[in-house]
Amino acid sequence: MTPPNIIDYDHGISAIDSEYYRPGLAAIHLIVEGSTAALVDTGTFFSVPGVMEVLCQKDISPENISYVFLTHIHLDHAGGAGEFMRLFPNAKLVVHPRAVRHMVDPSRLIKSTMAVYGEEKFRRMYGEIRPVDGSRIIEAADNFHIKMNGRTLLFIDTPGHARHHFCIFDERSRSFFTGDTFGVSYREFDVDGMEFVFPTTTPVQFDPLAAHHSLDRIMSYDPQYAFLTHYSRIGNLTHHASMLHDLIDDYVTIASNTYNQRADGNVFLVKELGELLAQRIKSHGCILPQDEIHGLLSMDVNLNAEGLKCWLELNNK
Repeated sequence: MTPPNIIDYDHGISAIDSEYYRPGLAAIHLIVEGSTAALVDTGTFFSVPGVMEVLCQKDISPENISYVFLTHIHLDHAGGAGEFMRLFPNAKLVVHPRAVRHMVDPSRLIKSTMAVYGEEKFRRMYGEIRPVDGSRIIEAADNFHIKMNGRTLLFIDTPGHARHHFCIFDERSRSFFTGDTFGVSYREFDVDGMEFVFPTTTPVQFDPLAAHHSLDRIMSYDPQYAFLTHYSRIGNLTHHASMLHDLIDDYVTIASNTYNQRADGNVFLVKELGELLAQRIKSHGCILPQDEIHGLLSMDVNLNAEGLKCWLELNNK
């Protein structure tokens, strides 16, 4: 099932498809509280027209966007931030303290992402990356709170996927906006209301011990739902947290046992990760054809392999 362009939930929360790579891959979340609103993550420069159209449909003025929250600054989450800040004259950009300098001067962020994808693919995927005026940026350190028209949002430091990652606990919905910390879950893999969730280890800061700790910290709040960037709301969080812990350990075992012991380590690692996830998805009850499952997983499996490779190389120095 392909998600529509926008999904409206309760408590003033909506998911807008960021139109990144394919439908249903990445969501931008809109939080509306009375006369004010905020975005959680921004997608890319190419996501901007679709979001502006949704705001117009909902009769939300750009002047009434008070905040843009970036769970972290990987460009599928943050590439559109500079352009949105240009269009939202009253908004503040809220980011992890480690991310501030990269929003003010994105040149290093652009360079590192180009190193992963190459310049041509980078331009095609992300478009233009605009800097943000430092005076409009708020640093959200661990346990930082914001009151958005009386609605309390708590920011907690959640490394593991990236060192510059926070998750946002929304007291109104008793839910977390988790970026990539609580993994990836595509609606195509849902079976009778049960989602399938798997970890994302995108380069270059994956840390399995920190990832385990961040999952436990999220669950200590007993949240009702998690709103994932990839892709939107999931329930059944106790089950998924347990599965994520298991899969993180599986990833580490596969990477440690294959990459350094084979001349074709990277190719074999991609194959092993893909087969692990495809087998788990089949066990989950998904009846999609095998080639379709592998197609939906392809981008993530390749990025996960690269991230695990970076982790191994860092830890073997």
